[in-house]
Amino acid sequence: MNKLQVRLATLAIASASASAFVATAPAFADHPAAGANLGTPIHDGRISHVTSPDRTIVINGNESWIHVTGGKTVRFVAGDQRFDWLFDTFLSSPVFDLSEIAPTGMIDRSVTVYVAPDPLYTG
Repeated sequence: MNKLQVRLATLAIASASASAFVATAPAFADHPAAGANLGTPIHDGRISHVTSPDRTIVINGNESWIHVTGGKTVRFVAGDQRFDWLFDTFLSSPVFDLSEIAPTGMIDRSVTVYVAPDPLYTG
């Protein structure tokens, strides 16, 4: 390959990567920016090793706190809305408000989330 072909191939790869990112960006737009150690949103199976939630939690207005386990995927349901979250928090045990990870407008009151350490990483 000559230098022009290498440059064109590099440009094509960079363009394809940018296009892929732009195409997936809207799927993440409904979640607020979560802290770095609160886990990962699951959108339409985009994380390949997550096939279905390990647990479903229905937010019906009576709870002020919930307990989840690190390493697990949880489906949260409130009315006709739902979202899935992978608590890949590893060794930490964060405590935070559910509204920090829920899609905007889904949770209208304070619900504290307590994340137990992932048993895989706790001797």
